[in-house]
Amino acid sequence: MAEIHPAGDPTRPIPPEVDRVAASRAAVAARRARAELKSQIAAGRRSAESVLDEGSRDPNGAAGTLRVTDFLLSIPAIGVTKMHSTLERLEISEVKRLGGLGRHQRERLRGFLRERARLSAKGRTARLTVLAGPTAVGKGTVSAYIREHYPDVLFSVSATTRAPRPGEVDGVHYFFVDDAEFDRMVEAGELLEWAVVHNRSRYGTPRRPVEEALAAGRSVLLEIDLQGARQVRASAPDSLLVFLAPPSWDELVRRLIGRGTEAPEEQQRRLETAKVELAAESEFDRTVVNVTVQDAAREVVELMNLPARA
Repeated sequence: MAEIHPAGDPTRPIPPEVDRVAASRAAVAARRARAELKSQIAAGRRSAESVLDEGSRDPNGAAGTLRVTDFLLSIPAIGVTKMHSTLERLEISEVKRLGGLGRHQRERLRGFLRERARLSAKGRTARLTVLAGPTAVGKGTVSAYIREHYPDVLFSVSATTRAPRPGEVDGVHYFFVDDAEFDRMVEAGELLEWAVVHNRSRYGTPRRPVEEALAAGRSVLLEIDLQGARQVRASAPDSLLVFLAPPSWDELVRRLIGRGTEAPEEQQRRLETAKVELAAESEFDRTVVNVTVQDAAREVVELMNLPARA
């Protein structure tokens, strides 16, 4: 049997069998990655806008090679008819992939996604959202960005038994209490969650301020650890648990070592803890991948039923 040359061109060399097998495996892996992205969007575990951003950053990755038709169809309540009409209105060809969109096309699609999010948030009640994740994933950095750029988000003030640090104000940064008062709060059921941190001081989330804020229509964000998130789930089952995940294990290791705040022994201990924490992702309602702080913060705010800001 005559060998068939690529693209019918007899001058082009036939790739070795090993190359063809590798290419076939890569194609299968790429299809699976795109299918997983669509599944995450459909289930609400990833926001459509975050996938659009990922496709822009990496045109050759799973998001970048996702067809815009498949992308829109993965969004709940968008069917074939609406998909076609939306692309026509946005002046985007149906053969386009997310990574191949022009700047104006991408911004029109982003505007469409944000308007859908804004309309779907109307009429929703305020909610308690918990942000947790493995060590070094960037919870504090994402929370700090939200504090600065999204003033509508109310952060809970924790109670702690440790002494105030220079510049910290009671009732603003923490409620500073002694051990006896903390014991009383625990026994009286006044804390949504509490834990011993670094085998020394205790930290907890007072229940009353959170409940009063929710009753007033304000959404509240708690940035706590895995243990605390589980306690909040038991104390407030209507809360939304958001898992902040790293882009990859290698990136988590890089961030932990790169910040240089722990000795090698402590770094290793924290990485072992991180493996356990990463395994708890399935306990959460939503996952936000912290590729960039700005995008992760915006996605968390969107999940809180608050209007997203640029």
